[in-house]
Amino acid sequence: MSRPFRFPGPTPTPRRRLAIAGLSALGTLAVVALIAAGWLVWAYVSPGPHARTGDLTTVVLRQGSGLGEISSSLESSGVIRSGPIFAAIAQATGAARQLRAGEYQFTSGASMASVLNQVRRGRVVRHFVTVPEGVTSDMVIDILMAQRELTGAAPSPPEGTVLPETYEVQRGEDRAAVLQRMMDARDRLLAQLWQQRQPGLPFATPDEAVILASIVEKETALAEERPRIASVFVNRLRQGIALASDPTIIYGITRGRPLGRGIRRSELNAPGPYNSYQNTGLPPTPIANPGRAALAAVLDPPHTNDLFFVANGGGGHAFAADLATHERNVALWRQVEQRQAAVRQSRAATPSGGPQAR
Repeated sequence: MSRPFRFPGPTPTPRRRLAIAGLSALGTLAVVALIAAGWLVWAYVSPGPHARTGDLTTVVLRQGSGLGEISSSLESSGVIRSGPIFAAIAQATGAARQLRAGEYQFTSGASMASVLNQVRRGRVVRHFVTVPEGVTSDMVIDILMAQRELTGAAPSPPEGTVLPETYEVQRGEDRAAVLQRMMDARDRLLAQLWQQRQPGLPFATPDEAVILASIVEKETALAEERPRIASVFVNRLRQGIALASDPTIIYGITRGRPLGRGIRRSELNAPGPYNSYQNTGLPPTPIANPGRAALAAVLDPPHTNDLFFVANGGGGHAFAADLATHERNVALWRQVEQRQAAVRQSRAATPSGGPQAR
């Protein structure tokens, strides 16, 4: 049985075959590109590696490091799986120009997207150093040396040249550089307060103001009392009366370290540059690093007639303009001391263990 005759189709020309092959290749490339793009998106948003130890991974990106170094540091630290992918995405998104140096802590399993966002926004680990008001310069160095994030060493600065504050520091920062920032902060504040000082003060230089402020700082822990204590010492300086400040005696003995006992009569009578009972005027140097409130108090003290003050037993002081009132305040303070001593003796005599009385 004969089959129906069919005319053969047109034979593809070489150009047509090339076009078909090209379209096929483009289709394959498009599929590959889609797969690659999908894989990149997955790599970008999917959970990252687990931290090698604990829940956090700390990475320090040094100042001046480029995209390649940042990507490599993140990969070698185990924060991301692929440095080249991180770099490519940072370039594609424009984040490469916004990456910031510093110390970072990344949570275990953080996605590459969150890592890039954290570095772009500069969400670094923040470290702080606090210098309390009234510490000596030797104590400032002790505080800096105890800060493990810092490096290097720093010499003890002249007394009174550091501004007690809380300072932000970075891991790896040099202690000498941090100390210089503290000293520069004091210089700026002192220059500002000196320009605004009250006229007619009984000292002539900013350095003398710091000396008096250091004494005020050591005499009270109450910020609200500093202006009035400053007025007492300003009045004494004006009248040529000895300042009679116990903290100056202690500084002459221990360089400001806690004495651990009361001041002896022999120490009050002993000659020396820091004995403000025996000498009139200011001691030769500050006895501590005064804070903002103490510096402001001595440069703009209230106008009072006060010449004396003594502890009142409640954490503050009783002030007096004449000796008779001061002696009454001292008598009241002695009574408080006696009561406190009796309480301490009673507590010491009370058994701390054994069977309870029935």
